[in-house]
Amino acid sequence: MKIPGGTLALALLAPLAMACSGAQSNSIGPTPSPGPGPGPSPTPTPSLTAVLIGAGDIADCSNENGRYAEATAKLLDKITDAAVFTAGDNAYFSGSDAEFANCYGPRWGRHLRRTYPSPGNHEYQISPRPYFDYFGERAGLPRGAGFYSYTLGNWHVVSLNSNVPVTPGSEQMLWLRNDLEASKGTKCSLAYWHHPLFTSGPSAGNNGLMREVWRLLFEYGVDIVVNGHDHLYERFEMQDFNGRRDTQAGIREFIVGSGGASLYDFGPTALNSLFKLKTYGILQLTLRDVGYDSVFIEAGTERLFDLSLGNLCH
Repeated sequence: MKIPGGTLALALLAPLAMACSGAQSNSIGPTPSPGPGPGPSPTPTPSLTAVLIGAGDIADCSNENGRYAEATAKLLDKITDAAVFTAGDNAYFSGSDAEFANCYGPRWGRHLRRTYPSPGNHEYQISPRPYFDYFGERAGLPRGAGFYSYTLGNWHVVSLNSNVPVTPGSEQMLWLRNDLEASKGTKCSLAYWHHPLFTSGPSAGNNGLMREVWRLLFEYGVDIVVNGHDHLYERFEMQDFNGRRDTQAGIREFIVGSGGASLYDFGPTALNSLFKLKTYGILQLTLRDVGYDSVFIEAGTERLFDLSLGNLCH
């Protein structure tokens, strides 16, 4: 459906979330930092509702002169009090200085100050330097690592880098364990990066390197994983790191490689896949104290797909 007057899904979901939690919308969180945050406060945590929107596989100006990246950017324009994530492959084809300046910048770059990025394989095709130059501290510290965490509402959010080692004992995995340990007092958490472990898209079976990351996230009770890489939208049932359905402790995966690069066709439907869509658009997550709502918003039409309300955190 299309919301009257051009008002997007925020108008539908945010009041509902506030009604459920008695919350008020919070401002965007601070500049991300990889360091562990403070321990749980002895005083009650105030009730907050936050909104996170975004996609991956974004600024491709060889695809009709960036028409579709502009269309998804216009969705961001209308949801002004949300934080923005990117799920990698921000600027095509090699993440060069010129591609960030001339293609990503005039489109999604309009929202740089509220963007929390992650890199994709196209950023590493030649050199990731332009990615880190463009996003600066918003890509995390220390510079060049490409993984960090932040707080949004009452949620702990982790941005990872699937282009650098994630084997046990690697810098990123050691950091991730320490980060998750430091945030154990937070009820709800999510993580995002580029390459999906589970997908019905063309990369199915090629991203097993992220299984150990999933194993660790599952161990610490993370609720949501968001990826890009396959240029399509897909939502999965809650599952464990081996793809076994687990509606009590499993992680919900979304693939949102629909930010503006040429779309892909689906292959065979993966186990536990719940919804598939080949179109451009963004994912909106309304993050509440004890759960979340999700919806996919199509670029151009502003139609809502795959609306899911009242999902509870572990």
